[in-house]
Amino acid sequence: MGKKFIVPFGSQHIAIPEPIRFIFTTENEIIKGVSVDFGYVHRGIEKACMTRYKYTQVPYVVARVCGLCSISHSTAYCMAIESLMDIEIPDRAKYLRVIAHELDRIHSHLFAVAHLSEVAGYENLFMRVMRDRELVMECLEIFTGNRDQYDYSTIGGVNRDLTEETYKELKPRLEELERRLYDLKEVFEKDYTLQKRWKGVGVITREMAQRYNAVGPIARASGLATDCRVEFEYLPYKELGYEMVLYREGDVWARNMVRIDETLVSIEVVKNALENLPPGDIQVKVKGNPKGEALVRWEAPRGELLYYVKGNGKAVLERLRIKTPTFSVIPVMKELYYDQPYAFVPDITISFDPCLSCTAR
Repeated sequence: MGKKFIVPFGSQHIAIPEPIRFIFTTENEIIKGVSVDFGYVHRGIEKACMTRYKYTQVPYVVARVCGLCSISHSTAYCMAIESLMDIEIPDRAKYLRVIAHELDRIHSHLFAVAHLSEVAGYENLFMRVMRDRELVMECLEIFTGNRDQYDYSTIGGVNRDLTEETYKELKPRLEELERRLYDLKEVFEKDYTLQKRWKGVGVITREMAQRYNAVGPIARASGLATDCRVEFEYLPYKELGYEMVLYREGDVWARNMVRIDETLVSIEVVKNALENLPPGDIQVKVKGNPKGEALVRWEAPRGELLYYVKGNGKAVLERLRIKTPTFSVIPVMKELYYDQPYAFVPDITISFDPCLSCTAR
């Protein structure tokens, strides 16, 4: 039996972009114990939405839960209120929401892919992915008016329409981004060093993913077919040709490839939505105050995002509860570390693309 060491990893560490703290117990550099703490950036957003803000203001508050997936939080909340108040948004607004969400998914996935490349020691690949990511950031700015914190979704629809000029600006950028993403996919699929570093590392079996209720790209990389875009018909994904991406390997490489492939699927969905955008209004007027309960499960870039709302007929909600994708995958992440070499910790951790501003709120 080797000597045991206690190794802290985080809350500030060069390999992790957000504050999460692991305490590893290692024996001969093999992990034998792990504890995790992720409450470092709690801001009390749920409490603020139940005390300080009217329900019509909350979309702009919950958008600040996360910088990378702000549109997911605001839209999930809006859909919960719309369900509670029997609000049917226009078809055009549904298509516009899809476009905003899939552009956001691309930029979030590329950020994760870039950071994983950096952790693997590929600084030039990190810079290349971030360079290509600028194209989708430009698309988001053209489409929503902002590179981040778009404030695009509102209760009853969206805040900004698509014009002919906007379409002409988006189309060539999307085509160029698609070309570059196919080039990137070839690199990640065939690069010898990345395959040696990531294949067979941090394997989550399908049974393990199911047992620990894994969500998002983590689940789909292990062959578990779960995706709220397919399971619920909040938005017209079936009409727009969405197809779920599944891998079976369940390792770091597979989690990365799911994200790469999903960016290509997202571009196809966005192109179909732009080409088939229905005419009409982008928003309906909302009257009254919410009364009752509603729950929505929405597919954010990292997986299932859950919003629960409860209204009592007043302008301020009685209850708001948010469950984020990273919170859902922490149990399987923690279990995965056991019996892994400590040297694999950075790659395994970043392959989960953890978002702690979401989780701590």
